[in-house]
Amino acid sequence: MENQPRRSFLPPGIILLLTLLAGGWFLQRGVAQEQASPNDARLFQEVLDEIVNRYVDPVDRDELYRHAIEGVLRELGDPNTSLLVPRTFENFRIQTEGDYGGVGLEIVERDDYIVIVSPIPGGPGIRAGLRAGDLIVEVDGVSTEGWSSQDAVDVLRGRPGTDTEIQVRRVGMDTPIPFTLTRERIQLLSVPFALLLEGDVGYIPLNLFSETSTREVRAAVDSLAGEGARSLVLDLRGNPGGILDQGIGIADLFLEQGSPIAETRGRQSNQNQALRSTGGDLLGGLPLIVLVDRGSASASEIVAGALQDHDRALVIGTTTFGKGSVQSLLTLSGGNVLKLTTARWYTPRGRSIERVPEEEDEAGSEEGAGAGAEAENGARRFALTVNGQYFLPPDTAGRPTVTSFGGRTLYGGGGIVPDLHVLGDTLSTDERDAVLRLLREGGTYSVGVFNYAGEFLRREGDANRSFEVTEADLDRLLERLRAQGLSADAATWELAARFVRHDLEVSIAEQGWGEAEAFLRGLEWDTPVERARELLAGASDQGDLFSTAGTPLPAREVGSRGN
Repeated sequence: MENQPRRSFLPPGIILLLTLLAGGWFLQRGVAQEQASPNDARLFQEVLDEIVNRYVDPVDRDELYRHAIEGVLRELGDPNTSLLVPRTFENFRIQTEGDYGGVGLEIVERDDYIVIVSPIPGGPGIRAGLRAGDLIVEVDGVSTEGWSSQDAVDVLRGRPGTDTEIQVRRVGMDTPIPFTLTRERIQLLSVPFALLLEGDVGYIPLNLFSETSTREVRAAVDSLAGEGARSLVLDLRGNPGGILDQGIGIADLFLEQGSPIAETRGRQSNQNQALRSTGGDLLGGLPLIVLVDRGSASASEIVAGALQDHDRALVIGTTTFGKGSVQSLLTLSGGNVLKLTTARWYTPRGRSIERVPEEEDEAGSEEGAGAGAEAENGARRFALTVNGQYFLPPDTAGRPTVTSFGGRTLYGGGGIVPDLHVLGDTLSTDERDAVLRLLREGGTYSVGVFNYAGEFLRREGDANRSFEVTEADLDRLLERLRAQGLSADAATWELAARFVRHDLEVSIAEQGWGEAEAFLRGLEWDTPVERARELLAGASDQGDLFSTAGTPLPAREVGSRGN
């Protein structure tokens, strides 16, 4: 008995388990026969193929590729690098090139339809008689109910010379009104208007940097000079930037020939450039103020930084956004474009104004960047102005410093720090909190204000530009908003009255007479513009302006130095 072979009897479940484990091991060993490097693109392709072919649920190969690309770009930690699919790139192209084939309407989606915010001056829409507040209910025989703004844009844009049929619903009309619009080449203006303010002060708002921006600013300067302007305000507030070359071009308009404007530095040699002015100062040294705020970014900061470094402009407002990088557009297959950060730029005195992620405030929500609410980042706090803009208090602690070419102290780090901090008309804490309660109710408030402004114009007519918004108007507006679902109580409405009155007056002026009239109507609350006008009215030259503002030049000479 002792010499008989020993036999082991295992339960069937254990035998099955061992078989599965062995099979798994053999499968693994078979796969491992050929090693693949983790850095090999082939490995990624193999993983994707196996997922597409074998995953328990069906998956879309194109979607996997898209998510993989997004993951790679996200790993860079750079919000300025992105993949632009064809439709997104077309919108980006329009913003930078400034022209497209269309009917010339600014639109938004409201109340389940497409609403005209404003017909673009000189476009087919305004010539046909379309008005702000008109509801586009049909395009080429198709109802627009439930359309997004992008849906409408895709249909209304097209080849110049082609027609589109639309129907609009207008307050006071029983039936929709038909219009036939012929698409044209529409140009988006970087400079929507230019005005001569009291005291022979020229004012130019620059809204964006497109391919025509330098030409538009030059034309505006020449026009204002012809009207007798003896100084100039260049308003870059809210300008998110655009084409680098246009930022260089606009700085060039106000600097002496050969002056350094900016330097770009990248990994490739063609990204390393020292950019200098090639023209001459259009103003001939007349006093110049540049207005900036948190919304001024990229090319706006190039202009402000160069003019500040050269002591050519007094920079007024609040600290800018802090985008000190340069993106290149790289054409890919399928009409896709990679917007890739390829360099960083520096001011003439070597300042980098890039705001590093750790410095970013927490203002990305409606209570921050969108609505201007209070937030906290250490000891820093946000505040809100009557015209709905938020700002930060001066933040120069710990920043690196340089001297301008004239010897003034300037700050590097995140954003351009203005020479003179000037804040808008600021709401009290109670007023701000009341405004935020209104803004938190989604589009109910903003849609109601827009609609009531149109009703006001229809009731009062559009001949009286010195109209008055009365307490009765504010009461009627509140009634309309409550009928639409606004839940704000009477105390909230009373505290928010200054903000609401400004909002309504500017909306009435813009719908009735355009952007220039809206700007003039808002001057009462626009402290930075009023402060700029006061300073320029008493300044004979740029040096005098710096002294009046409390930032005098150590040296007498004013202008470009160190060329």
